Amino acid sequence: MDTFLEKMRQRQALCWLNPDYEQPGEALPCGLGDILDAEARLFRFAPLLAELFEEAAEQFGVIESRLLDIPRLGKELLPGGKLLLKADHDLPVAGSVKARGGIYNVLCFAEEVCLKAGVLSCGENYRKINTPAIRELLGRYTVSVGSTGNLGLSIGTIAAALGFKAKVHMSCEAKEWKKQLLRSRGVEVIEHAGDYSAAVAQGRKESQMDPFSYFVDDENSMELFLGYSVAALRLRDQLRLRQIFPDKDNPLFVYLPCGVGGAPGGICFGLKMIFKEAVHCFFAEPVDVPCMALGLATGKNDAISVYDIGLTNKTIADGLAVARPSSFVGKLMKNLLAGCITLTDERMEQFRQQAKTLENLKIEPSAAAGFAGPEMVLSGDFCRLRKIDPARVTHILWTTGGRYLPE
Repeated sequence: MDTFLEKMRQRQALCWLNPDYEQPGEALPCGLGDILDAEARLFRFAPLLAELFEEAAEQFGVIESRLLDIPRLGKELLPGGKLLLKADHDLPVAGSVKARGGIYNVLCFAEEVCLKAGVLSCGENYRKINTPAIRELLGRYTVSVGSTGNLGLSIGTIAAALGFKAKVHMSCEAKEWKKQLLRSRGVEVIEHAGDYSAAVAQGRKESQMDPFSYFVDDENSMELFLGYSVAALRLRDQLRLRQIFPDKDNPLFVYLPCGVGGAPGGICFGLKMIFKEAVHCFFAEPVDVPCMALGLATGKNDAISVYDIGLTNKTIADGLAVARPSSFVGKLMKNLLAGCITLTDERMEQFRQQAKTLENLKIEPSAAAGFAGPEMVLSGDFCRLRKIDPARVTHILWTTGGRYLPE
């Protein structure tokens, strides 16, 4: 462990394998039934989302991304291997992986308000929410969140579209274009000089003082987590259309960029519930901000931060610039996550440029973090220890943001 921490301090790229992976652990607080319930709720809201957002109407109100072949990029990253890309960088409405969880969380709150007020029943067409009387009801409430950028974009966009007052506390890492885009969509943006944790803490504190304020807690929200997990059901269906049926001997390796852990944690949880031993998930983090790898490897979870080992929390990957992992997600990942990789900003930028040049994909640097995964994992001990034939693995790179990235 001392050697591992020393390499982390020195900002070396690492591949850490989780010794607790798939070991017996504490009972999970949620399961497959909760994922199916989340998917059903999203289907109830689909007609409303199609009415509110033109780009969602193209998919009948279902917020989902494509599963892409990337032959030219694949030759660079994994010569001769099976490599696909889950294009969450192009998710409609919010343009990032945060679209699923963020939109779902706010929809849960809107549904709760409407059902309690007796203005809506589960059997009705949810387009009814977009009527003056219900919009006036929702307009009494403020929905707020703390964010480095993409979650704020997701929460702010859907909250404002539903008629809520929307407020986003942006940390110092947030890009200016994301703030401007939010403001153009009618969202109040509060800028903070501090990092992600400081923005979240201030947003949470402010919200607690207002009984008509609802705070989306990126560090502890079950609704966010389950919204992200629905991606596993969608991926299963996309793989079936390609005649890909993963099993223990023909597994999926999935590479997920990780900040505080909510989105990749929810997706990993969903994938393990659906595919079980047929999928192995790896989180990808910048060498300057490996908060989840640090928390899991030391066993300290959110009780340790990258600052504690002398790292700066400075990275071009604004969505991953989180110094301390989610306690909620860290505990859930203890037995579900295969491992973590870390990589430099320079490699992330190189991958981003390759994605643009070779496949015409417009992604943020953070969305390219997982691109280092196939090489780093296959060159390590994971396949040998698990008796997996590398030639029978299907690798999935999960991109996370980029649709609204300025040229």
